[in-house]
Amino acid sequence: MSILLNIIWMVFGGILLGILWHLAGILVALTIIGIPFSMACFRIGRYAFWPFGRELIDRSLLPEGDDGVMMSIGLVGNVLWFIFVGWLLFVGHMFSCILCFFTIIGIPLGMAHFKLALASILPIRKKIVSSEYAEAILQQVKMDIR
Repeated sequence: MSILLNIIWMVFGGILLGILWHLAGILVALTIIGIPFSMACFRIGRYAFWPFGRELIDRSLLPEGDDGVMMSIGLVGNVLWFIFVGWLLFVGHMFSCILCFFTIIGIPLGMAHFKLALASILPIRKKIVSSEYAEAILQQVKMDIR
């Protein structure tokens, strides 16, 4: 099922938004200090080409965790990212999300656009994992909360 959804995704706008993520990565890399942000752009851009069957999760949820320094850098980086580039990608994904929700078959595509819109706000510290692994991580987090 995820292969079929990925093919439909590519035909109906996924390729364009994947290219936009890569263009944003190139533009951010030109600033030299933006190279870590460009790596996040390329990583999420690859996800934007083929999103079904994979999930974006925060690195702090992973077993290896995240150290305090990366959390601080990630917060500052995400704010700078959103001010200069992220809002453009956010608007593009939200526009596509709304268009997809007008059809029944477009609802899963709209949900994928919504996930990518959230990622465009906070791209730093995101990791792409398989859907099964993401489900296992989220189940573990729920058990730890209890």
